[in-house]
Amino acid sequence: MQAFLTSTAAVALAEIGDKTQLLALVLATRYRRPVPIVAGILVATLANHGLAGLLGAQVATWLGPEGLRWTVGIAFLGMAGWTLIPDKLDATEPSPHGAFWATLVAFFFAEMGDKTQLATVGLAAAHPGALLAVVGGTTLGMMLANVPVVLLGDRLGTRVDLSKVRYVAALLFAVLGTWVCVRGVG
Repeated sequence: MQAFLTSTAAVALAEIGDKTQLLALVLATRYRRPVPIVAGILVATLANHGLAGLLGAQVATWLGPEGLRWTVGIAFLGMAGWTLIPDKLDATEPSPHGAFWATLVAFFFAEMGDKTQLATVGLAAAHPGALLAVVGGTTLGMMLANVPVVLLGDRLGTRVDLSKVRYVAALLFAVLGTWVCVRGVG
């Protein structure tokens, strides 16, 4: 349960102001069809974070307990700094294949190398044997951050101070990184 809750909180906070959240806003504005957009986000995130979680679980076996402790701890501390940098959306060309497919493809590729994907790798490495809990938690975190954006669109962006949320997310990653360096993983 700890792996699930930690994964959910870490990714939900890290996703605020992330490029995929901006992508969700653009897709919601462009297609105005929330159900296929939300479904596309869900499927893309499950696929992307599932692969990231598998990689994280494998990394845990390669590094051993001490190497894993420092690698994951330093990665989370790096994630804290990265979270403070606001993302910008690069391209948002519409797809002729509809809202679901446009969302699925765009989200899957937008998550490649993204901080939430790398957090999933680190969380899976930090919680050996809890791959499903980590992937489920990171996916729920993505959904918690993106579904309101899809449903509320432009109105949400004017009411949430994304810079303050980024600071909270950075603090969470810093605390997790420090905790892992001091106490270890698992």
